[in-house]
Amino acid sequence: MYTVDVIIPTYKPDNSLLRLLDDLEKQSVAPSKIIIMNTEKEYWDAMLERYGENPQERYDNIIVQHVTKAEFDHGNTRNIGVAFSDADFFLMMTQDAFPRDKVLISSLAKALTEDVAAAYARQYPKTDCNLAERYSRKFNYPAESMKKTQKDVERLGIKTYFCSNVCAMYRRDIFDKLGGFTKKTLFNEDMVYAGNACQKGYAICYVAEAGVIHSHNYSFMQQFHRNFDIGVSQADHPEIFGAVRSESEGRKMVSQTVSHFRHIGKTYLVPGYIIMCGFRFVGYKLGKNYRLLPRKLAAACSMNKEYWRNH
Repeated sequence: MYTVDVIIPTYKPDNSLLRLLDDLEKQSVAPSKIIIMNTEKEYWDAMLERYGENPQERYDNIIVQHVTKAEFDHGNTRNIGVAFSDADFFLMMTQDAFPRDKVLISSLAKALTEDVAAAYARQYPKTDCNLAERYSRKFNYPAESMKKTQKDVERLGIKTYFCSNVCAMYRRDIFDKLGGFTKKTLFNEDMVYAGNACQKGYAICYVAEAGVIHSHNYSFMQQFHRNFDIGVSQADHPEIFGAVRSESEGRKMVSQTVSHFRHIGKTYLVPGYIIMCGFRFVGYKLGKNYRLLPRKLAAACSMNKEYWRNH
């Protein structure tokens, strides 16, 4: 029988984290440990004071480690979390994703056969999710499961390496062999790892049976900042992203979303959606070419300002 630990980076946690911990503890396969990598101890203390509940007192398997905002890194902070785990598999989650049922952990674990480096879950929209984001969930997380290897690059392009640490489970033995997540990264530590795994002969599994509730209603500027960071991460890792199609997938999603709006009689949503896509595209292109920008401008374009102080 395998063992599973859960690792959750947190920032300004609130009662939704307490709900997530409750959901995880009720899984059919219970986690051995839940390791929380919290940014800035003051925000953790504020949560305890506000809600009057300490999850470490309620559950005996929770470990909390604090890092400063300056120390946080999408890759290395997760690596530090993994170092506290001695389980066969570990599940990466974010504080705003919630298991859809009690078999999330077991469904992902079943996919981790000897050649599978990681398995990620299907994401379902929250009830308040806007229609554009709701359709993007269908586009990126279809109803059919998929096992992807390096042989699929010609057919799937960048989707071959798609993997999301919103909810993804990893084999520890393969993780150690591959050297873990890249230690310094602005974004996309999950896809960089998945690309490296595929190139080394391993597979990545998308498990449609494993579901989490997770979505965002980003503003135009939030979309810009997020896609700038995506572009930067791709520019920093040409060994992963340099030889795969990326923008064609974006065009495909835009086309299908516009067709969907027309099909459901919501054509009036198309102009706003196209403007949002423009913000995404400009952010992404600037990110891909961030080395041509002054550092202060790059930091202004990014979601993670702290990253640029040490870059």
